Amino acid sequence: MAEMPLIRTTLLLASIAAFGLAAAGSAPAADRVQQTVNVAASDSGSRFVPLGIGKSVVIDLPRDVKDVLVADPKIANAVIRSARRAYIIGSTVGQTNVFFFDHSGQQIIGLDIAVTRDLNGLRAAIRQALPHVDIRVEGLGEGVVLTGVVTSPLEAQTAYDIASRLVDDGRKVVNSITVSGRDQVMLKVTVAEMQRDVIKQLGIDLNGSIGSGTSVLSFNNTNPFPVYGSALVTGNGITSRFNNVNATLRAMERAGVIRTLAEPNLTAISGESANFLAGGEFPVPAGYTCDPVTRNCQYQIQYKKFGVGLNFTPVVLGEGRISLKVMSEVSELSTDNQLTLTQQVSATETTTLTIPSIRTRRAETTVELPSGGALAMAGMIQEQTKQQINGIPGMMQVPILGQLFRSRDFINRQTELVIIVTPYTVRATAQKNLSRPNDGFADAADPQTYLLGRLNRLYGVPSPKPQDKISYTGKYGFILD
Repeated sequence: MAEMPLIRTTLLLASIAAFGLAAAGSAPAADRVQQTVNVAASDSGSRFVPLGIGKSVVIDLPRDVKDVLVADPKIANAVIRSARRAYIIGSTVGQTNVFFFDHSGQQIIGLDIAVTRDLNGLRAAIRQALPHVDIRVEGLGEGVVLTGVVTSPLEAQTAYDIASRLVDDGRKVVNSITVSGRDQVMLKVTVAEMQRDVIKQLGIDLNGSIGSGTSVLSFNNTNPFPVYGSALVTGNGITSRFNNVNATLRAMERAGVIRTLAEPNLTAISGESANFLAGGEFPVPAGYTCDPVTRNCQYQIQYKKFGVGLNFTPVVLGEGRISLKVMSEVSELSTDNQLTLTQQVSATETTTLTIPSIRTRRAETTVELPSGGALAMAGMIQEQTKQQINGIPGMMQVPILGQLFRSRDFINRQTELVIIVTPYTVRATAQKNLSRPNDGFADAADPQTYLLGRLNRLYGVPSPKPQDKISYTGKYGFILD
C-alpha cells in the first residue's frame, strides 16, 4: 500500500521533465518554421518592348522555357514555337507584361509590353516630307507624341499637320517638338500719301424786290455752294445796290497740298503677334444717362483711337523667306463730315457738341517676302471731281447775263497712296551700337535764346577715331534750322 504514492510521484516528475524538454525544443523549431517571402518576378527588371496593333516581335531566350505568364492576354499574347523562341503578338491598345520561367521555376526574362497604334506609316510620311529633320514619333495609349528639334516653326507645324491627318482624332496628337533659335523679324512699313485739293466758287447773291403798289416781286438768291457745304469765306464779296436790289459777287478759290509720311517699325518673334500705335484717343458720346430725381443727364463717353498703327504676325519659313500677316493704318481727325449735336439743357439754354470724323487709310493682307525685300502692299490713285451749278430757273440759261443769276461750285481732289513693307530677320546687338533721337541734344542757354532766338544748341557728337575721320563739314544733327 505504501508503494503507490511513490510510483505516482515518479510518473509526475517524468511527465514534467518530458514537458520541459519538449518546451525547450519548441523554440528552435518555431524559428525553422518562419521563411522569407521572395518576389520571383516583377516589373523592376523587365525590358520595355513597344508593339503595334497587329504587329509581332520575336524573342530569343537564353535557356529552355517551361512556363509563360501573360498578365492580360486581350492586349498581347505569347506563342511558344520552340524551347528557346517566343512570339509576342499585339492585339489591342494597352499595356501588359509577360514573364518566362525555366524548369526550376526561375525567371528567365520579363517583358513590359506597350501596345499602341501602328506608327510606321506616320514615321515614313514625316520622313518623306521632312528628310533632313530628326523627328521622333512615339505612341502613348491611343495618342501620338512628337518629339525632336527643328530649325523653324514651319517644320514643326508640318509634322503636326501630317500626324493630325493620319491619326483618327487629331486632338490626340501632342506636339513636343522644340524649335531651336526662333528668329526675330523686324518689319518696316512706309505709308506715303500725296493729296491735292482745288476748290473754285463763283456766284452772285441777289435779294430785293421789284414793283410798286400791290404788285411786288420779291426774291432772294443766296448761293448755298452745296458741293463744299458753304462759302469758303462768308464775309468776302463785292456788293452793289440798285434801287431795292442788292447784288453781292462771291468769287473764291483755294488750292491745298497734303503730304503724309509714316514709317512705323516693329520687331516680333517668329509666330508671335505685335502691335504698335503712335497717336491718341478722342472722346465720342455713346448715349447718356439721366438721374430720375434731379433730372440731370450725363453723356457716356467712349474713346476712339487714331494715329499710326501697325499689327503684324511674322512666320519665318526658312531659307530667308518670311510670311507676314500685316495690318497697317494711318488715321487722323478731320472736320469733313463732322457731326454736331445740340441738346436742350433748359428752357433758355442749349449745348452744342461737335464730334470730328476720322480720315483713315488702312490695308490688311498676308504676303510672303525674303529678308530685306520690299513689296508695295497697297496702293491707290484716286481723282474725284464734283461740280454743281445753282440759279434762278430761266434766267440762269440766258447767255452772258445768265451768270448774274447762277453760281458754280467746283471741287477736284487727287490722291496717291502707297504702303510698302520690308521685313528683316534681326539679331540682338549691343546697346552702344544703337542711337536715339535725343542723343547729343542740349537746351540753348539763355543768352542764345534771348539774343539769337535758338531753342537748342548744335548736337554734340563724340570725337571720331583717326580711322573714322570724314571730310564732311556741314551741319549735322536731328534738328536742322
